[in-house]
Order: sequence, then C-alpha cells, then structure tokens
Amino acid sequence: MNTNFKNICLIIGVSAVTTVSSVWGYGKWHESQYAGMQDTSSVPFNYASFKEGNGVAPGQIDFTAAATAATPAVVHIKVKIKSKATQRSQSDPFGDLFGDPFGGLFGSPQAQTPRDQKASGSGVLISKDGYIVTNNHVVDGATEIKVTLANKKSYTAKLVGKDANSDLAVLKIDGGSNFPYIVYGNSDDVRLGQWVLAIGYPLNLDVTVTAGIVSAKSRSIGLTKGQAPVDSYIQTDAAVNPGNSGGALVNTEGQLIGINAAIASPTGSYAGYSYAIPVNIVKKTINDLIKYGAVQRGYLGITYSPMQDDDDLKKELGIKGDVDGVYVSDVQADGAAKSAGIQKGDIITKLDGEVISGPSDLTAYIAGHKPGDKISTTYLRGGKTNTTSVTLKSSAGTLAATSKSSIDKLGGDFTTLDEATARKNNVRGGVVVSKLGNGALSNTRMQEGFVILSVNDQTVLKVDDLKKIINAASGTVTIRGFYPGDEHLYGYTIDLSGDNSNNSNSNNGTTEDDD
Repeated sequence: MNTNFKNICLIIGVSAVTTVSSVWGYGKWHESQYAGMQDTSSVPFNYASFKEGNGVAPGQIDFTAAATAATPAVVHIKVKIKSKATQRSQSDPFGDLFGDPFGGLFGSPQAQTPRDQKASGSGVLISKDGYIVTNNHVVDGATEIKVTLANKKSYTAKLVGKDANSDLAVLKIDGGSNFPYIVYGNSDDVRLGQWVLAIGYPLNLDVTVTAGIVSAKSRSIGLTKGQAPVDSYIQTDAAVNPGNSGGALVNTEGQLIGINAAIASPTGSYAGYSYAIPVNIVKKTINDLIKYGAVQRGYLGITYSPMQDDDDLKKELGIKGDVDGVYVSDVQADGAAKSAGIQKGDIITKLDGEVISGPSDLTAYIAGHKPGDKISTTYLRGGKTNTTSVTLKSSAGTLAATSKSSIDKLGGDFTTLDEATARKNNVRGGVVVSKLGNGALSNTRMQEGFVILSVNDQTVLKVDDLKKIINAASGTVTIRGFYPGDEHLYGYTIDLSGDNSNNSNSNNGTTEDDD
C-alpha cells in the first residue's frame, strides 16, 4: 500500500501542479502561447452533477461568501524561464515520468536550440502593499514574472525570496497600496472531513473555484526538494489541475489554510487528490523571506525514522503494541537535541504537548520555529517517559538568525566536485553549479554543470571555500572554471551589488585557453 502510494507520489512530481508540466505538446504547435494554454476543441470538458446521498442536505453548504471574499486576492502568474541547450541523447526525467506522446519531444538525439520557455501558475496576495506568496517551483529559474489580478490589471513582479525546502516563494508588485489580500486562517484547526475551496488559474483558464473536503493531514508525499525538505501537506479531494500551483486553499469563511502545490495523478491532471502546504508553515516561511531574505529554520539535529509500521524496530526495542512518534537513529554532536540530553535510541512522542505521530508531524512543527526557540520535547527511553527543553539551532549550529548571504544572491545550487571527476579532469577540487536559479548567474551564459575553480583568482576547492570568498566580496567578481569534457577554461563576470543588469551577456562566458 505504501509502495503504491509512493509510486503515485513520484508521478505527482513536477506535475506538482505548475502548468508548464501539462501541455508541452500543445506548446510545440502554438509556441507563442503560455504553457498550459489548451485548445478547447480538444479538451474533454465533462458535466459534473452533485448527487444526493452524501449525508449533506442540498443547500446546507453555501460557498459563495468564501469564494467572494477570497477570489480577488488570488492572482495569475506567468513566467519566462531561460532554456538551456541540452543533449537529448540522455534520458529525460520528464519523458520517463509522463511518457513522450509527442513524437520525440523529449527523446531527440541532437542538441536542442535554447528557447525561452513560458509557464503559468497561481499566487495569493497576502498584504495590501503587494506581497504575494506562491510555490517555488512556479517561479524557479524565471527571468520574467508577470502577475494579473482578478480585475485584469497586470504588473511586473519582483522575486523577494524563495525556499526550496518548503516549495514557497514571495513576490512583490508595486503600483498600489490597497491591493485586495486574503486573511490567514489556522491550519492547526483544520479537521478531517471539513469543506474547503481551491482557488486558482488551472489550465490557463480564468480564476476557478472548486470544492472538496480535507482527506488527510500531515501527509508525506516525498515531493518537496531541498536539503531539509518540509514534507507535510493537507490532502483534499478538491479538483486541482496544472496551473493551480501557488493558489489558495480556503475554509468556508474564506480564510487561507493552505497553498496548493501538488496532485497525485498518473496523467499530470487531477485524478482524485490534491495537496496543499499548511498556512502555518507558509506564514513563518514568507515572514522570514521578507524580513531576512532567507528562512530562519530551527533544527533538532537528529536523524530519525517512523515508528508506526516498523515491527522489527519495535521488537528490537522491546516495545509491545502501537507507539506513535519518531525513532532517533542518530544525534549530531553539536546539535540541539544532543545539548538537551536526547540520545540515539530515544523515541520522540510530543513537542510542546502536541502528539508527534511520525516524521511529517515533526518536520511541520519544527518548520514553524526559528533558531533560539525553546521546545518542550517528550520522549521515551527504556520504557520511561521523559521531558526536556530543546533550544533549536540553525543548520550551522548557531542560535541566532542569519541574513541572506552573497552566495544566495548568485542564484543556484552548489555541490563539491566529487573526487573521481576531479581526478579525471586533473584538478584538485571545485564546486559544481548543479542548478541555476533566479540570481546573478542567471544573467550570464553559464550553464548547469559548470565547475567553479576560482573566484577573483582565489582557489575554490569546496562549497565552503565558495561561501567564504563570495561573502567577503563586494561589487564585481570574476568566476573561472570549466565544463567536464571541455578542455577550455571559461570566465564569467558578475555584479554582487544587486544590479543584475551589469551582468552583461556580451562579455560573459569568454573562453580562456590555458596554455
């Protein structure tokens, strides 16, 4: 059962409800349209009838007040994403994931010409001065972001910050001081079976409202990316389709209780269940992004596994019957849990009195706290219940909040070059640009896979070297390195001052033959 569900969740993938994943084929024929635009003559629109017998009397539930209150705050987001030239002889993960019904669209053996991609999703206005929350995967890598409100007025949006761990991003639009915005609810108060509305712009249609009930809470689907993913979702049966990503999940009072993010589907479109990021996680994340430029996430400093279905572990620990909680399989030497006396083999059952049934409960609760916060932690050891106060630390092991670093301004994911690749290319080390995001590097000709060897002629052997050099730098810097399999050295000059317009493509990516 769990295996089947995980397989479905893999297909959730970046069907993760962004419209870019829904209509590659249509975009092949109508390249001027945003991904997600569909020919209505070919889309099977079916009538849906409400059948009695579900325990609710006709007319008992009225969603009009909630829809009227929330709809003006839900916006349509359209983005342009810089394409990269790729060699299609390699297996394309999206082709494997969804199949390739469009005649070699993903499987062509020759390199494809780079072309800006277009995609669309949804977002939610959260303040009258124009702050918008959406999914990270809606705007990740975007070079241009346009926002259209329910009143049809359009604005160019600026990316304030994003967080891959929670799949959330914050945008800002200017040009007004009295935008319609949504009122926060409390996702902790959400109950199974309660009615909810999903509001967004699916399939590039105009704003659309669908209704359903909460099917599950703290659902783990294994979708969220990042080094410390927050994998805890509200599951509903409200119809959500590609394009709904970043839209609102609201209660019958029109209050925001979640941000729609994913669907479980073998086809890429709605097939029964959708998933939303709880608003209590949303509030903490976007407040941090606006205030600090980066999420201030607290860490317990443990490695853990679920207890519920692990009969072998229960037998090993001498536990009889059902036990909720998470098993501490290891503790970090300088972590918060270690400092509070928690040991390997303990079973965490409650945080601040809240029952922790499994990993998704734990990650969701911790995600709502920052370094320095104290959490009352209840755990089992040797059959006895103990309680201790844990002071959360940052990923770096500190208690203080941190601001956005210069390496974040580069915009990308970085990993230390592995030893085998280093030996093969006759270098001592380096840092691989594993993914380009929205930052200074996106305005150069740099491609993913580039290996950084130096910054301003200072040697870079690992990610920590890159962080130290970039964080100490200001103004213009020159990054040099190579592409595996290419004997040339390349140089890219960027401006860390925040004015990315100075990162000229005309003189970036210059070849520097090393004689």
